[in-house]
Parts: sequence; structure tokens; C-alpha cells
Amino acid sequence: MSDPTPPDDPRHPHDPAGADGARDSGGPAGRAAETGPRPRRIAVAAALTLLQGIVIAALGVIMLVLVFTGTPDNAVQALTGGVTVLLLALFPLLAGRGLWLLRRWSRGPSVIVQLLALPTAWQLWGMEGVWQASAPPLAAVALVVLGCLMNSVAAEALGAVPRDA
Repeated sequence: MSDPTPPDDPRHPHDPAGADGARDSGGPAGRAAETGPRPRRIAVAAALTLLQGIVIAALGVIMLVLVFTGTPDNAVQALTGGVTVLLLALFPLLAGRGLWLLRRWSRGPSVIVQLLALPTAWQLWGMEGVWQASAPPLAAVALVVLGCLMNSVAAEALGAVPRDA
């Protein structure tokens, strides 16, 4: 089914340039057109943020599976924990999708996810086994994403540049 509105019409559903300063397609208007459809730094940040969300969601699913297959000390508490982790996974998943689509709003949530990942990695480092082994990759991913998002290329691509006074 084709859309009757032309792509350069502000009402076009695939043209959010009026809403957040970037186009999905990297068309002629909006900030994304100046740097191309999607800078590599944004693509890397989006992919890694999405990967974090997938890992968090997988942990939530594992927690829920263990509620029903294992013998938790407190089933209600374990169930609540699993559901909470699944809901928390939405934050990086939505932020990663927003970055992939060059949405201006997505930079802040992704940065927040990374800033929360750094102290989490520090805490995991103090544990034993697989938890301790997961700390360096978590910290590395967080630092890479922060590096990808905290620069002028990312700011311009996402339309997060200061307005002229």
C-alpha cells in the first residue's frame, strides 16, 4: 500500500524532521542529510545499546524461567524481579531503536543506560565467576557507546546542536 502524501510533505509519516530534526531516510531536509543517512558512530551506538537491551531482556526471561523450573526462596519476589528486569530492558531497546532511526530524543536515554552500566560493571567486578567475567565487556561497551554519542558528529546527526540565539 503506498502513501498518498509526497515525501517532502511535513505530514508524510516517514518524515519526522519537524518533530525531532532528523529523517528516517536521510532525505534532503533535516540534520541527517548533512552527514548522510546514518553516521557509523550512531550505528555502532545503536547496535550496542540494542544488544544491551537484548541481554537484559534475556536475563529477565531466565529469571522468569527459573521461577517456574526451580525452587526460589520467595516465588513472588522472584517473579516480580523477572518482570521488573524485562520492563527495564525496554529502556535500552527503545533508546537503541531511536538511535538507529536518528531520533533526537534517543541520545539522552542511551547515555543514561551507559552511565548506569559503569557502576554496575564495577559491582560485578567484585563478584565471582561469570559475573566478574561480564564486568569488563559491560564497561567497554558503555565506554564505546559514550564515545560514539559524545561528539559533534553524533550531535549533528541527531539534531542535538545548540540553537542560534
